[in-house]
Amino acid sequence: MLSLLAKFLKALNSESGVWALAFAFVLGMIMGFTPLWRLHNLVILLIVLLFRINLTGFILSFVICSGIAYLLDPWFHQIGYSLLSSENWQPLWQGLYQSAFWRVLQFHHTITLGSMLLSLAFAPVLLGVSYFVITRYRTHIQAWFNKLKLVQMLKANRFWMIYSELRR
Repeated sequence: MLSLLAKFLKALNSESGVWALAFAFVLGMIMGFTPLWRLHNLVILLIVLLFRINLTGFILSFVICSGIAYLLDPWFHQIGYSLLSSENWQPLWQGLYQSAFWRVLQFHHTITLGSMLLSLAFAPVLLGVSYFVITRYRTHIQAWFNKLKLVQMLKANRFWMIYSELRR
């Protein structure tokens, strides 16, 4: 876990784009909130690997949101159940269930439907908040940390130069 945290801090300090890190958090949240063995999670994993989304941010977000999902599962179930049992939506659900494709997606399960709807509703909020936090971190905290005398002395050390060369 410490190595994952170190890689996450390295990603925050790297030259990778802010939006790439923010999208990694959002995709990790969607995959973490929804049940793991679903087809849409395979699509999310494919997107992460094809578009070179930051894996460390994605994995960290997935782990955190998976833990939170256990606490929110009763709420996910309640939302999914209310949507699936609503009389107004019954013709839509029956029509979708007749298709093999929609049965494979398993949106007829209450937790899958509720968690997917809530994670999609929360995705723009998390995207904006994570973008804001990452940019503030890079402009304020990272700059302040690099100005510390101790950090400047360590970076001026010959050992740090050798370490930086090996890291590349």
